[in-house]
Amino acid sequence: MVDSYQLSTQELSTVTHITPTSSAEAPRSPREVFTAISGLVVGMFVAVLSGTVVSTSMPVIIADLGGTQSQYTWVITASLLATAVSTPIWGKLADLVDRKILVQLSLIIFTVGTVIAGFSTDTNMLIAVRVIQGIGVGGLMSLVMIAVALIISPRERGKYMGVVGGIMALGTIGGPLLGGLLTDVWGWRSNFFVGVPFAILALVLLQFTLHLPKPQRDNKVSIDYFGIVLLAVGVSTLLIWVSMGGSEFDWDSSTSIMLAVIAAVAIAGFITVEFFVKEPIVPMSLFRNRTFTLSVIASIAIGVSMFATSVFLAQYFQLARGATPTESGLMTIPMIIGQMGASIIIGQLVSRFGKWKGWMVTGSVLTTIGVSLMSTLRYDTPFPLVAAYMFVLGAGLGMVMQNLTLIVQNDTAPQQLGAASSNVNFFRTIAGTIGVTVMGATLSTSVANYITDALDGFTPTTPEEVDALKHLASGDVPKVTQLPDTIRTIVEGAYGHGIADAFIIAIPLALIAIIAIAFIKNKPLSTKNAAEQLREQAEESVLEVTEAEVGATMSTGAIRLSGAERTSTSTGSVTVLDRQNQNQNQNPESRH
Repeated sequence: MVDSYQLSTQELSTVTHITPTSSAEAPRSPREVFTAISGLVVGMFVAVLSGTVVSTSMPVIIADLGGTQSQYTWVITASLLATAVSTPIWGKLADLVDRKILVQLSLIIFTVGTVIAGFSTDTNMLIAVRVIQGIGVGGLMSLVMIAVALIISPRERGKYMGVVGGIMALGTIGGPLLGGLLTDVWGWRSNFFVGVPFAILALVLLQFTLHLPKPQRDNKVSIDYFGIVLLAVGVSTLLIWVSMGGSEFDWDSSTSIMLAVIAAVAIAGFITVEFFVKEPIVPMSLFRNRTFTLSVIASIAIGVSMFATSVFLAQYFQLARGATPTESGLMTIPMIIGQMGASIIIGQLVSRFGKWKGWMVTGSVLTTIGVSLMSTLRYDTPFPLVAAYMFVLGAGLGMVMQNLTLIVQNDTAPQQLGAASSNVNFFRTIAGTIGVTVMGATLSTSVANYITDALDGFTPTTPEEVDALKHLASGDVPKVTQLPDTIRTIVEGAYGHGIADAFIIAIPLALIAIIAIAFIKNKPLSTKNAAEQLREQAEESVLEVTEAEVGATMSTGAIRLSGAERTSTSTGSVTVLDRQNQNQNQNPESRH
């Protein structure tokens, strides 16, 4: 009598239905990869360019709109704040809904905000519109990295992200050069319109070249709205308190205490909520990962140096050295060469040899040296020395920035890829925003003190000197080239020394980055992209379910499985053999 039987037709149908096809995809050529990410690269370039192209002309913009040094800082801070708050939200949405639509939506929001900014009539309007820009930038900065991770494996990503990082460095540091030229030729408003053609091109490329897998969700999408509100309130209040304390109100005033309490309660509430909601904006479980936690610490430290450089270099060249916007842009070329060159070259080396830690430690050391050198600047520092300082700082940032995101993606489960990637950028942006705000407040105080000390006992002798002193007393950003020579030298000296003082704040943070990177686990880079990892995990889950179902059937004595052939074939199907039936077919006499 036969004691085992074939798996029933219905059971076999169930097993083969739930097992996905796992046929290996052919590897993409570099040309195919660059085609796939072309829209992403152009979109990110637009975001970076449109943010930096105005940095050179910002002194002109603020002076033309009648803004103060405090408003100058807030024009920068408003965009960074919106970027910081929106970045983790975009990242979490990328784990829940269609990523391609999110990329296109963020690009549209950013472009609309940029165009409106070009029609600003006063500084307050410009600050408000920069918030819209920042929301779009937050999406682009996080979503581009997530999309790239889905297409390219960590081992190969260094090669491509080195090029992408170089292009971003070109936008970051080359933007001021273009902005200065546009300001001198067509006026500062043209800075806000230059990115529109690139944005349209990016939207077209995204539509036809970007193909991303949709997130696999077994249940309804759940968005942490309460967490979003608490995060926005907490971070915004904290930045207002930090930026205005000591100038708009005293640190020990009731206003200061109220803002500090609101910020603390909102942030504490946000952290608490994230432990209990179904889909947290910042999953607290990420901090159990040593690589993620240390990368966040390093990002915080590096973010201050990165944002401070882009914000204060333009002021240094124009207000401390009397350069025009175009000249100011040209003076940043050493920074472009350092950052772009390091990003591309190190990215290639990381992909070729798979080694990343030594380069990142070296980059963090160069960043520390760079900001230390920048803290020695004066209005009359020889330009070759300034160029060398910028090159060193740029090279350090180029080695570290892209690789921080890379190593986090390499050591994070693909289901949390969006949250992990965006939160590294989130903390970097938050730190950069707070750092720029604090450094801006330090600069404003230092400049005022240096000017006051230098003008002690000074007696104006011409109407021009009287008007210049009145303008300086108002607190508005001066137009240095229009000042009388006697006062111009004083103002240039004050800004040169004040900007150097601001960079001192970045030095201890850069040292922290060295320590954090040194303790990051030196994990080899994976050769599989996130989409492949997700597919493998899905197949493993299906095989587990299949084996469980088959095992349950075996317990009834209905079938027996070949012990040597229980695994799936290349098509993902499960091999079920009835060895006794085979033997009986081979030995007919055994049936009797």
